[in-house]
Amino acid sequence: MIEAFLSGLGLIFQLDVIGYFIVGCLVGIWLGAIPGLGGAIGLVLLLPFTFSMEPIAAFALLISSWASTSTSGAITSILLGIPSTAASQATVVDGYPLAKKGESARALGAAFTSSAIGGVFGAAALGFSLPLILPIILAFESPETFMLGVLGLTMVGSLAGSSILKGITAAMLGLLLALIGFPESLAIPRYTFGTLYLLDELPLIPVLLGLFAIPEIMELAIKNISITRTGEASDTRTGLMQGVNDALKRWWLIIRCSVIGAYIGMLPGLGASIVGWVTYGHAKQSSKDQSEFGNGDIRGVLAPEAANNALRGGALIPTLTMGIPGSVGTAVLMGALLMLGLRPGPSMLDENLNMTFSFVWMIAIASVIATLILLGLIRYVVKLALMPGHLIVPGVVLFIFMGAWLGGASLGDWISCALFGVVGFLMKKGNWPRPPVVLALVLGGILEGYYQISVRVYQGVGWLNRPIVIGLIIITIITLFFAARGYNKKDNQSEKNTKTKNKNPLVSLFISLGLMIIFAIAAIASLEWPPPVRQIPLLVCIPATILSAILAFSDFKKVLEEKNEMGDWKVVFNNSYKNAWIGKALVFFGYLAGIIITTILVGQKIALPLFIGIYLIRWGNYSKKLAISYAAACWGIVVLFYGEIMGILFYPSLLGVWVQDNISGIPDWLIF
Repeated sequence: MIEAFLSGLGLIFQLDVIGYFIVGCLVGIWLGAIPGLGGAIGLVLLLPFTFSMEPIAAFALLISSWASTSTSGAITSILLGIPSTAASQATVVDGYPLAKKGESARALGAAFTSSAIGGVFGAAALGFSLPLILPIILAFESPETFMLGVLGLTMVGSLAGSSILKGITAAMLGLLLALIGFPESLAIPRYTFGTLYLLDELPLIPVLLGLFAIPEIMELAIKNISITRTGEASDTRTGLMQGVNDALKRWWLIIRCSVIGAYIGMLPGLGASIVGWVTYGHAKQSSKDQSEFGNGDIRGVLAPEAANNALRGGALIPTLTMGIPGSVGTAVLMGALLMLGLRPGPSMLDENLNMTFSFVWMIAIASVIATLILLGLIRYVVKLALMPGHLIVPGVVLFIFMGAWLGGASLGDWISCALFGVVGFLMKKGNWPRPPVVLALVLGGILEGYYQISVRVYQGVGWLNRPIVIGLIIITIITLFFAARGYNKKDNQSEKNTKTKNKNPLVSLFISLGLMIIFAIAAIASLEWPPPVRQIPLLVCIPATILSAILAFSDFKKVLEEKNEMGDWKVVFNNSYKNAWIGKALVFFGYLAGIIITTILVGQKIALPLFIGIYLIRWGNYSKKLAISYAAACWGIVVLFYGEIMGILFYPSLLGVWVQDNISGIPDWLIF
């Protein structure tokens, strides 16, 4: 074992392998910082270059790219409040508030250092426990995996907001959204409204970008403020060193979270979705002082970032040892294994054990190299936090829309992104947590599948008697208990503090009533389906309707309190309208609708630069020269990066189709 461990390290330290390793890290850093791309896209882009390479060199390129994306994903989570992947959602909760306080360098320094430590210790934990891992993986069958997903939902629902009821109800909304499309049991479409777009479930990336990115970008547009709300950032070098010291001082938290991340990563289909929230919950519940969590606590950055990198090593184990990829990224890696003559299975723990160890080493070393590169670039990265909001908004909107387009190349993805931007805006104004919606959307279909298998195999509820399931149920109950107790203490301590009151109870009441109606209608609609198809919708919608009604009653009481304080319903409505920026929000969403309509008419290559130019001139009051230059640069990104490098299919606009049919000589890549 020791010989294979050292032999795996020796395989990496070859001159050509090191070169591919550095190239992979640079590609991964770049892709990880762009919302909607990430590790899987990087693997797909690099895979064709590995056809004629030696296996160790090929995997140095692929795995270094794959591992580096999780390190650089912290950039958008912290600076923009936009998680580039599902695994980086938890980093937003405390990372973005730190950036608003002018501590972006500190947050990034802590995140990068934590990622490096997490990657190394996660890989080490896996390396030392490789011989024992297979029995552990095999012990997790469908009942255990289902309950682990429930635990993850409980963690995020109870920890990601100011109200445990709102968190759980938001998770229920995500589960309902996950039920859209065909169930696994029967070919009966659910909640598709007769549209082809929804038959193959609701896509994740447009929902993720809509819920998180659009509300934050809209705030920058409406207020014309920089990300750093203080107007100035702390000294970059000082903040960077403070972040590094934060990570080193809390080394025990990072090691614990990296080990948790490594072992959760071994569970196919669940790891990336829940690991950040499980470790965030662990960091919060193991802390004596929890008052700053959600408001810029550095521990809320360290925990998920350590786990995100450690997750990569764990995710490789079922792929290598059992041929079970748990994500798109590991599926691409398994394809590369087969293409290069390596067969996943027991042989990877026997005659190819040194190769398996080399993969573990690659993840650890890539984490360190990516961290060193990013620490060197941090003084340039943090300048983004000081840019005027009107200069940030157009470019980020471009990446939001093109990131949403990458998944399915459908105009429905843009419409979904814009609609969930409205939902995310209302949730933010009503103080509703958004992360539970996304996590539940990711896990919903997976959990339904595991639940149905468990019920069939154990003929009812017999699976609840399994020891690991019982343990996970107990942990779930304990999590809810401590979360509820923590919220009660917080409410008692802050009853007189106006900052902790509902941001906008009228908006929250609107959301509560809307959800109550939606859940009730969804429950009634499911009664027409056969029992296997309607079982999960009813289990979700009936409790969610009750919770929404309770929240609506609570919000109505708060609205009445406001009315009694202000003395007039008209004043209450005007105050809510003003505080929620409804007027300017409608104008901003009008701009987004304009992008979609213009795309239908003339195509994306014209619509997006046109939006950027009009926005900068009309809303930002910038010169036409700057607006044209900015729009031209964005046109180049759309055409060269997304069109030529990524090779995406653009929308066939009405004008583009007409030109192709009637005018010859105009290159397609140029405009249409």
